[in-house]
Amino acid sequence: MKKVYKVENVDCAHCAMVMQNYICRIDGVESATLNFLTKRLTIELDESRVDEIIAEAEKMCKKVDRDVYIVR
Repeated sequence: MKKVYKVENVDCAHCAMVMQNYICRIDGVESATLNFLTKRLTIELDESRVDEIIAEAEKMCKKVDRDVYIVR
């Protein structure tokens, strides 16, 4: 299942790349792209675990910048 989310408070392209790499490592994520310019996370994931995966993705993003959050 492919989903697109808005990501708030991403301050730099390098941080977005690090967050994207973390998200790609989450179990159940097939692919993920975090576009710094559009502030959009496009993620292909296991549809039976959407809420769990997005919560984990947000937790991983907060390791890079504690002010970042994913708009659901």
